[in-house]
Amino acid sequence: MKLLATGVNHTTAELSFRERLTFPETAIAAALQDLRRQPGVAEAALLSTCNRTEIYCLAHGPAPDLTQWLADWHGLDGVRLREALYRYEDEEALRHMMRVAGGLDSLVLGEPQILGQMREAYARATDAGALTGELARAFQQVFSVAKRIRTDTGIGANPVSVAYAAVSFARHIFADLKKSRALLIGAGEMIELVTRHLSEQGVGHITVANRTLPRAQALAAQVGGEAVSLAGVPAALERTDIVIACTGSPVPVLGKGVVERALKKRRHKPIFMVDIAVPRDIEPEVGRLQDVYLYTVDDLHEAIEENVRQRQEAARHAEQIINAALDRHERERRELAAVDTLRSYREQTLALGEDELRRSLTQLESGADPAEVLRRFQHALLNKVMHGPSVQLRRLAAENRTDDLLLARQLLLRDDSEE
Repeated sequence: MKLLATGVNHTTAELSFRERLTFPETAIAAALQDLRRQPGVAEAALLSTCNRTEIYCLAHGPAPDLTQWLADWHGLDGVRLREALYRYEDEEALRHMMRVAGGLDSLVLGEPQILGQMREAYARATDAGALTGELARAFQQVFSVAKRIRTDTGIGANPVSVAYAAVSFARHIFADLKKSRALLIGAGEMIELVTRHLSEQGVGHITVANRTLPRAQALAAQVGGEAVSLAGVPAALERTDIVIACTGSPVPVLGKGVVERALKKRRHKPIFMVDIAVPRDIEPEVGRLQDVYLYTVDDLHEAIEENVRQRQEAARHAEQIINAALDRHERERRELAAVDTLRSYREQTLALGEDELRRSLTQLESGADPAEVLRRFQHALLNKVMHGPSVQLRRLAAENRTDDLLLARQLLLRDDSEE
């Protein structure tokens, strides 16, 4: 079996291309089923976030063409896709998964959300019946290492994420956030983090807009804010200084026309916007309007460089943890090669013992002296167990294979110093 990991992220593909590779949550189960039907695919999982789309796969026989499958599923040019895709196999695939889960491969170094997203990818693949064995165990190793990275290094200190970076942008633009009003579009995990960060920064008023109003109300209640449906966005926009959007919509939820009308009502008082959704929630044309400052996830990179520098030392420690985990994994994998031999040797020895035991029990039932029966049992069993090794040892000695004889001595003779 071969472990494969392939995909694109913020370093290999621009936002407009990544948008076309996303898997909506509603489509993941069907995509996994189709992926499992590809020749050679035994197990599979899909990770689709703002900054990456990745396939994890356990394959047998010739490696499946995951690139072509991904291109076909999304209706893309396979040549362009191959230029953007990275691909890892076996140990390097496992290393990549550990680095992703540990936040070492994220736009914001050490951001914690990706671990939860990988857990969701694992859960969806499990629910779809796409994880049944070795790949599922690989995920458990990945989660264990990611937990160690979080607890044993400083990479999670002063939590930084795309959500935090978005709020940092706003803090740099507005001198006093307490006088600002924020409109958050969406109510998922990312917006929940944005809400928390904005509240911690003392933003004057927060409005949460969501397709499902009860979810928006629950989130807004946490910070004493206001909740509206998506239909209420145009009105809320008229009194908003900061807009941060992240929904799961496949099409934009905020268009140029709506923003233009809001600007007129505001008498062209500027609006700062961050669109951290993939696909984008805010039409790109909005960014061309005067008095609108629109940023996407790709624009956040410069704002977080300082945080990256601060976390480099923790990242190096995290890499050491991953290296140690991979060394253990490789040792355990090699040890598995001895299992079949040990099982066969045990079964062979037990069979010899059973034969001698039956013979001894027959002798005892015939009235033979128990002590004598036990001595004969010991002698006969030892002779049978020793016969095979004795023949092989004499052959090795006759052929002057001293290294093999030394290995045999290590295998056969007990060394109490190693216990």
